[in-house]
Amino acid sequence: MGTLTEEILTNKLGREVHSGDIIITDVDYVMSHDTTTPLIINALDALNKGPWNPDKAVVVFDHIVPAPSIKAAMLQKKVKSFVNQSNISNFYQEGVCHQIMVEKHFALPGAVIVGADSHSCTHGAVGAFSTGMGSTDVAVAYATGKTWLKVPETIQLLTEGKFAEGVYPKDLILEMVRRVGADGATYRALEYTGETAQNMSVEERMTLTSMAVEMGAKAGMVQADKITMEYTGGQGNPIHPVNPKYQQTLEFQAEDIVPKIAAPHRVDNVHDIDQFTDLNVDQVFLGTCTNGRLSDLEVAAKILKGQKIHPETRMVVVPASQSVLKEAYLRGYIDIFTEAGAVVPNPGCGPCIGRHQGVLAPEEVALTTMNRNFQGRMGSPEAEIYLGSPATIAYSAIKGKIADPREVQV
Repeated sequence: MGTLTEEILTNKLGREVHSGDIIITDVDYVMSHDTTTPLIINALDALNKGPWNPDKAVVVFDHIVPAPSIKAAMLQKKVKSFVNQSNISNFYQEGVCHQIMVEKHFALPGAVIVGADSHSCTHGAVGAFSTGMGSTDVAVAYATGKTWLKVPETIQLLTEGKFAEGVYPKDLILEMVRRVGADGATYRALEYTGETAQNMSVEERMTLTSMAVEMGAKAGMVQADKITMEYTGGQGNPIHPVNPKYQQTLEFQAEDIVPKIAAPHRVDNVHDIDQFTDLNVDQVFLGTCTNGRLSDLEVAAKILKGQKIHPETRMVVVPASQSVLKEAYLRGYIDIFTEAGAVVPNPGCGPCIGRHQGVLAPEEVALTTMNRNFQGRMGSPEAEIYLGSPATIAYSAIKGKIADPREVQV
């Protein structure tokens, strides 16, 4: 009996595989975006190859959309030409690539997916084995429809119980990163198990799986269940391992989790929020593949309704996709954000990678829902980035400083 990773790959190869095995497996989809596809094109040209199956390739413009510079525009022009010449129909300019992969059901239970982005582990929220690779490896997958893997061992992250008011999946995953460490799961798969994950929506599970790579993991997954199959409309092949053997199990109690903050410049530099209250913030950012979904915007909108953002703080809200943006409009969330004083750019990665839509100046402090707080990621290397939940971001925007969302009644 294998782990979820072992069972998915066993099913894909039609023979039993175990951790430590080196395999070559078919992939269901290959994904790349506007900043990684140009390197893939160069590699394919060197191989004198094109996509093995254009219908199994997904290309998304999300990292620098709209193009903020001539150089970015030229790269996107090159990619668009490649997409047209290769007859790739799955081309999108409407949100973060990982949101698109899950939202449009390219990622399905039991699938094997390779993405040219480190946060491709996000797709494991629906019970897929999905991993990020460098552009050269992804180019080979583009050309052949296959990839090689060393089957990873698995760490189980088991959480029981229910969150207290003001505590969210982002707080849980930050605590997990603290416990495991930034390299504690290097080339492992992570399985998020227990009643807490089982009771989460697919959107909430994506918050967990997005940050698997922040622990060094090859993949992060939640086993597909009724919630998953309702989300996918019954599509996919849910895999249900029995009596899996984990390399390690770490246990968490949801009731014990409090709002968390990851301080500069490491994602595993995590502490309880009370160590940072009263720290002034210049910018708060709600969005990304970790927390830019409708449920995240809903949490923030409830806190911001009828409130104003502190005059010394700016707020940027970037929905993860056009679909999220449209529904947020219908529900009145966008009106709440703009009336509070926030800026709502088009869906995409936004300021997460420091290219546009909210670049930081030297000595500025940002509090964000993104997955990384690396030095220089949002602009100046002299700026500081703190990570927190959507609730923490929203309440801190009002206060102009890091503030505990448990103080708010919504």
